[in-house]
Amino acid sequence: MLDVVPTNAGVILSIRTQPGSSKNRIVGEYGGRLKLAVTVAPEKGKANNAVTELLANTLHIRKSSIHIISGEFSRDKRLMIEGLTPEDIRSLLNLQH
Repeated sequence: MLDVVPTNAGVILSIRTQPGSSKNRIVGEYGGRLKLAVTVAPEKGKANNAVTELLANTLHIRKSSIHIISGEFSRDKRLMIEGLTPEDIRSLLNLQH
């Protein structure tokens, strides 16, 4: 099950990134985390920007509503996503509870 933690401001979402993929896409659940593949390499924050943009487009929110709270230099990250509930996240990602 996807690890989505509700907070007063939104949710904390755990993700696993796969930089250098052939296309930007949401792969699915991976050990309780959401796995995302992005085409760019993890240099100078480019992969983090691509992850944020992919999620913002998928969740229909602004990029500024997504903040990396841990794992900035790691494949495993925790994101604060403002203004959404765990149910919103699962629904917009088409994931089961």
